[in-house]
Amino acid sequence: MNKDSVTDYTIQTLGRCNIQTPVLVNYYTSDNKRLLLQNYLDDQAPAKAKTTRGRRECSSSVELAGPREKLFFDPPKTKAAIVTCGGLCPGINDVIRAIVMESHHRYGVRNIIGIKYGFQGLIPSFGHEIAELTPEVVENIHREGGSILSSSRGQQNIGEMVDALVRMNVSILFCIGGDGTMRAAERITEEITRRQLSISVVGIPKTIDNDLNFVQKTFGFDTAIAESVKAIACAHTEARGAPMGVGLVKIMGRLSGQIAVGAALAQNDVNFVLVPEVPFCLEGEHGLLKSLEARLKARKHCVILVAEGAGQELMRNDKMVQETDASGNVRLLDIGFFLKVRIEEYFKKTGLEINLKYIDPSYMIRSVPANASDCIYCSALGQYAVHAGMAGKTGMLVALMKDEYVHLPIRVVTSGKQIDPEGNLWMRVLESTGQPTTMMDDPC
Repeated sequence: MNKDSVTDYTIQTLGRCNIQTPVLVNYYTSDNKRLLLQNYLDDQAPAKAKTTRGRRECSSSVELAGPREKLFFDPPKTKAAIVTCGGLCPGINDVIRAIVMESHHRYGVRNIIGIKYGFQGLIPSFGHEIAELTPEVVENIHREGGSILSSSRGQQNIGEMVDALVRMNVSILFCIGGDGTMRAAERITEEITRRQLSISVVGIPKTIDNDLNFVQKTFGFDTAIAESVKAIACAHTEARGAPMGVGLVKIMGRLSGQIAVGAALAQNDVNFVLVPEVPFCLEGEHGLLKSLEARLKARKHCVILVAEGAGQELMRNDKMVQETDASGNVRLLDIGFFLKVRIEEYFKKTGLEINLKYIDPSYMIRSVPANASDCIYCSALGQYAVHAGMAGKTGMLVALMKDEYVHLPIRVVTSGKQIDPEGNLWMRVLESTGQPTTMMDDPC
């Protein structure tokens, strides 16, 4: 897609909506009520994808989310299914709960099922059981981390999945997942459309890294920052608790350092922040190792925060074959362990004894329950997803955009939102940490 062209944000529908909604509200949202994107400054797009003016000229508009007065599906005859895919993230259970509660109590949908273990649950050969979801089942799941439906990675046969939806008489499929899940949801929508079936596919975007274009914020991001702050505080305590102490913390962030930057700004104890968007050098007069040595000699302790996708170019060579996981993502090399080894080797050679503590809280962060901010957000996403599904919207996802909940075609939302190394956010990080900008400029 040409980044400078006007994008079509039209939402696909299954047909005319002729059924009066049972939901009573002060006002209903019309399909004609839209969020204008004229001269929309896309701060969330990768810096390299921006125009020279830093602006995407966009005269389009997007459909606002909300309850519709007329529905496509008749609630008593509607069957909804929920599937969660990809890695775990705080807030998944909150979204599941919101979908079930909204569908049952507000619309009167009594037949709601959970597809276990991601899209594998739609493939008969895996033999996964279907979960019945009622208000009683989901009442307290928001207090638990993870997903009560569990998850999986990897591609499955689109035709078989649609066959399963037809066999189970599913009316609406709610897909909670990240970039790969949304690509699969788009292909499922295409197959449903080809067969001329009346099945709605509604996505709720999930990526803890907060790196989806067009989406203002993804759920679980606030919780990830809050939990990362706890790890940083522990690293700072450890660093100050020993002579020449170094606390090294690795957190999530494959292609974007959003969590690292947010956590560093929330907890001003970090001295070096390393993110995928900003290359850095180890060696050289202005490299990380020399800068760390200067910091230790001056202050006797240091905290380094590194995103998992940072510094990959320092560890790879031309002969290495890039492996991918089941979702097609490139397997990252362990930058945390790499830095630990290189830092210890460097100071051993210099004769300066350090005390380095390496902390990787990634899986602990992914598995905790959502905090209050994310709980509110997840509840809204689940409710708006149900409104969309009942109105026969399909091939779309619910997102927060410019402080409004909107409907976006799945095809336009991809990962790629990054930190601009020349933007205000990164400038604030440099001011907060005091790390030298020359660490990125030195020849490697």
